Amino acid sequence: MDKNVNADPAELAKFSELAHRWWDPESEFRPLHQINPLRLEWIDRLAPLEGREVLDVGCGGGILADAMARKGANVLGIDLAGKALKVAQLHALEAETPRVQYREVSAEQLAEEQPERFDVVTCMEMLEHVPDPSSVVRACARLVKPGGWVFFSTINRNPKSFLFAIVGAEYVLQLLPKGTHEYAKFIKPSELAGHCRATGLQLQATRGMEYNPLTRRYWLSGDTSVNYLLATQRVLA
Repeated sequence: MDKNVNADPAELAKFSELAHRWWDPESEFRPLHQINPLRLEWIDRLAPLEGREVLDVGCGGGILADAMARKGANVLGIDLAGKALKVAQLHALEAETPRVQYREVSAEQLAEEQPERFDVVTCMEMLEHVPDPSSVVRACARLVKPGGWVFFSTINRNPKSFLFAIVGAEYVLQLLPKGTHEYAKFIKPSELAGHCRATGLQLQATRGMEYNPLTRRYWLSGDTSVNYLLATQRVLA
């Protein structure tokens, strides 16, 4: 891999190894299947997806990209994990999902090729897996049209998030494979909001995501102490 590409080869290998399990709702990706309706509804409420040009950065096996296409958007999903992309493409063929395409390319490279192309850009559960998250935020800001929306979700960095997202989710409840997350790569909301402001993205809304291990249910709330989502809009020139 090009040493200038903003990706961790170990992270790509990790997700490639699990690629064949992306669309099994009882697999390691069960949490993604469970939270997908929540984040899809939130995105669609703030930036109605029907008829929009949408980019999903770090799309993996296509769980969100596929759902946004089914909401009526024209979706391009991008990732650098080739095996996961093949799974996404295969699923789109099998499920006959309309208006969705996938491409192996970095956000930064696509921003060079197609600036200001998209109405909506999503970058979910991805920033905590790259060496330089600010570079991805900058690319997302370049890719969206002025006035367009960019959505991020990631994990806060504090003792509670270490306890919940790593110890709890990976070791106690085994919701995720051990080693899925690295605490040092977690990002505080204030840090992510700072990256956004620096690129001309204006924060419009914030939500937290919580989980009850007894009911095995996720919901959106005002608590951003562990998982959280940011909705931003590119400032009109």
